[in-house]
Amino acid sequence: MARFLHLADIHLGFDRYNSPERTKDFFFALSDAIQKYAVDAKVDFVIIAGDLFEHRVIQPAVLNQAQLCFQQLQAANIPVLAIEGNHDNTPYGTATSWLKYLSQWGMLKLLEPGNLMAGEPLYSPWDEANKKGGYIDLPCGVRVIGSAWYGAAATRAIEQIAATIPTLPPGPDTTVLLFHHGLEGQIARYSGALRYSELMPLKDAGIDYLALGHIHKNYSEGGWVFNPGSLEANNVEEGGFARGAYLVDVDANGIHAELKQDYRQRPIVRLVAKTQDSDSETDVVTKATQTVEAAISSGQLVPGQQPIVELRIAGQVGFERLELDTKQLQKDLQALSQALIFLLKYDVEEKEVVEPIAHEASRELIERSTFKDLLTAHRDYKKRADILSEGLIDLKSKRLSGQADESIYQYLEQLLTQ
Repeated sequence: MARFLHLADIHLGFDRYNSPERTKDFFFALSDAIQKYAVDAKVDFVIIAGDLFEHRVIQPAVLNQAQLCFQQLQAANIPVLAIEGNHDNTPYGTATSWLKYLSQWGMLKLLEPGNLMAGEPLYSPWDEANKKGGYIDLPCGVRVIGSAWYGAAATRAIEQIAATIPTLPPGPDTTVLLFHHGLEGQIARYSGALRYSELMPLKDAGIDYLALGHIHKNYSEGGWVFNPGSLEANNVEEGGFARGAYLVDVDANGIHAELKQDYRQRPIVRLVAKTQDSDSETDVVTKATQTVEAAISSGQLVPGQQPIVELRIAGQVGFERLELDTKQLQKDLQALSQALIFLLKYDVEEKEVVEPIAHEASRELIERSTFKDLLTAHRDYKKRADILSEGLIDLKSKRLSGQADESIYQYLEQLLTQ
């Protein structure tokens, strides 16, 4: 019997939102998952199916985070087998990457296919002395095979890998392949995903467990294709995805993979405040504040946890939308919720009021109707729209007739005080 932990899309060094604390979340998630589901669960090995890092070029602190996590596993004699993903693969024109650095220092084993253009076989067994190889046979009775980030060439790569696997020397009964790519139909706006049928050559070649990465949402297909999703959410939309790490048991009855999610993660709360066309700036601020307060009262939002909060204000308003000081509102709501990061989406539209005008209407009537529409849409003037629209017509006539500025200003003052 063998047991292993399947991780993917860890993204150490995640640096959006310009928050050092948010960057640390990805380290804490990895460290906690390793402790609970690798060390405490006494797994035989850990696999990482790509994107250990957020960037190809990383900061020293991020490298230190990775080393600290792998030291946890080294202390428990648990090997780590990994492949590169699109975020951390070897930059074009260079010979190394930070994953190769970690592999050379014995922190993990980077399983890479050989360079066919240089005459190397696609797969060679792991060479511990040179810290290099494409596959490894483990004492627990599992063969683990690596791959690379293939992008648009994934289908062709699958054909090559499937053709090569049967030519390898006989090995353990169970074979795991690490592959960083996604299946179609799992998330929207993802071009280049593979169809399930395109994976079947791998199953026919003897792959028992296809360990995927790349898509940050958990899914599985056919009892042999598994994608755990990212450990931490990379954006608020992913906060609603099922994500985690697979704890996998292999025995005589086959493969049993259980998604584990009980590890340290930053809470993400998404809220919506609805507006209506009669709302003033004060009304909108009140509704936004009440929405956050309601989330706190219901327990959906726990201020002491320093969550990430997104509030979307949507609907119509009775004023020019840019009159609302959204920066100050965001600051106030962040203080109220005690959020680490507070994202305010201000998706409102100004009320449009259009009075029907006959096709043969005069220029004066058209102007009067236009003035009335603009005034009716404004919360401060809509109750006096009829009087003020007539006044604006008179004001225009006074200006065209050459009346003095002082006279016009006096008329305007009287108009606004009616």
